[in-house]
Amino acid sequence: MPIPEDVTGDEIDKDVRQELQSLPKTLAEDVAKNLVMVARLLDEDPEGAYGYSKVALRLASRVAAVREAAGFAAYAHQQYGEALAEFRAARRMTGNTDLWPVMADCERGLGRPEKALDMAGAPEVHKLDKAGQVEMRLVAAGARRDMGQLDAAIVTLQSPELASNSVQPWTARLRYAYADALLAVGRDSEAREWFAKAVEADRDGSTDASDRLAELDGVEFVDALGDDDDEDEPRDEEEDRDEDAGQEPEQGSERG
Repeated sequence: MPIPEDVTGDEIDKDVRQELQSLPKTLAEDVAKNLVMVARLLDEDPEGAYGYSKVALRLASRVAAVREAAGFAAYAHQQYGEALAEFRAARRMTGNTDLWPVMADCERGLGRPEKALDMAGAPEVHKLDKAGQVEMRLVAAGARRDMGQLDAAIVTLQSPELASNSVQPWTARLRYAYADALLAVGRDSEAREWFAKAVEADRDGSTDASDRLAELDGVEFVDALGDDDDEDEPRDEEEDRDEDAGQEPEQGSERG
């Protein structure tokens, strides 16, 4: 796959660059460039990111960072079985538990929420940092909802992190998930309150909390340009002649 000229490979994280030092220099550079493209396209073009990850995987499948990148690309492309396999491979190579929540979410994607809940109760969760533990809580709540256990999903999300007034990278998503869970059981006023709190914390627009809040408030967005469409249309010559003659145009006359 083509690599843009502005991509040098030096953009990758220093830890990943260090992993690639086990490869011949030219090969390491090629892998690095493909990993840069995976990161660049992951959010906006998952299919493209997936393609570049396949190239990197073919070049250096024994590098943990490559397996991890391939996992995230497959995950974004909704290839959950493939993503899970890559995450497991990366974990075997590093012994790191950081990928545990996203591995559990892959189980959800594969239609196995019970397995995701089992993972939420595993010892590996205690080895996660605070962000990882919050992510695991979000996955567990999603699994509860997958199983139709809506009230249990609400309880799962209730935590010190949810009650805290401090804003952390995960705060907006946690508040949003709680609001959505409340809304699912018909607790609309409480849901509105938590969507509003999610908006306060969502500094980078990671959720659509503002849209959900507006929807609950009955706000409708109108296309300001739509009302002027008719005025911008060309006038029919016959209509012009009718108006010049002081006559009303016929009801069935067409506009150009």
